[in-house]
Amino acid sequence: MILNIFADILPKCLAFNRATGNFNKKLCYQILLIPNRHYAALKRFYRRTGILNSDGKFEITLDQRKLKTPKGNPFIINSEPLALAVAAEWDAQKEKIWQSSMHLTALCSTAIDNPNNLTKSDLVQHIMSYLDTDTVLFQSSEADELYELQIQEWEPILKWFCKRYDVKLEAARDISGPTISHETKNVLTKHLSSFNFWAVHGFSFGVEALKSVILTLCCTDRHISVEKAVLLSCLEEEFQSGHWGRVEWAHDLNQQEMQA
Repeated sequence: MILNIFADILPKCLAFNRATGNFNKKLCYQILLIPNRHYAALKRFYRRTGILNSDGKFEITLDQRKLKTPKGNPFIINSEPLALAVAAEWDAQKEKIWQSSMHLTALCSTAIDNPNNLTKSDLVQHIMSYLDTDTVLFQSSEADELYELQIQEWEPILKWFCKRYDVKLEAARDISGPTISHETKNVLTKHLSSFNFWAVHGFSFGVEALKSVILTLCCTDRHISVEKAVLLSCLEEEFQSGHWGRVEWAHDLNQQEMQA
């Protein structure tokens, strides 16, 4: 968990030091000294994991116990592959249970408990709110190497996306951002609304991680891989790392967390 905290804070440290032209390694390494007492892991209390099937509904078992959500609701899902994946997450835990590593379990629990009482429409609107600030639609304002890289990597993705969904989107090069028509937003809203609540919840998580509706949909359409989507979402960071250097394992750790 402390590594996750470090990876989350590190990009902010890098952004600050790029502006000054210096990289303060001492400051970043001091972050590692932050106490970890708020993230204590539970000891593994079960030996085996499994799934139960009842009329197409699946539950995860930890020995003889049935898994429950944080609110105490039965952990019931309608997909066998998803149930197997969740069981595999619990089985992969060793002596301690690191809940932060079990993303599918967290997603399912949130979908079941729905702590904010969100409807599918609420989630779709939340996803669409990211379109105006989509990573792929903001290009460098300077005619520099970064802009050339963005054209090379992002432009084919954008063209494919527009053709796939029959919409019109153009990237912007200034702070005012792109102009997106209501027609385009309606098309994408209708597409997202065609999925069930659980799927839309998954889309929402992906969009929040990538900061891009475009990359998320390209990924779920199997046009690009998860690894490629993460790389494209961090294109500027990767470019800057090429100039200023990578911080040992920190950048790789951040990418692995996003991919997960």
